[in-house]
Amino acid sequence: MDVLAERLDAKLRAWSPEVAEIVRQQVIEIIEIADQQLSDIMQSRLVEQEVLDFLDELPNQ
Repeated sequence: MDVLAERLDAKLRAWSPEVAEIVRQQVIEIIEIADQQLSDIMQSRLVEQEVLDFLDELPNQ
């Protein structure tokens, strides 16, 4: 397990249930933001590849 994940796990068990729940929700939000940004990058690369494929299919002039 990653050192950060181990530290977070230990802290979640040490904090009060209320604080632990707030932190859990914030971490979930951060993960969703990171996933969305990765998704945006992947979408851009997909569009870029589609353009390159289209250009490859054009007849040579």
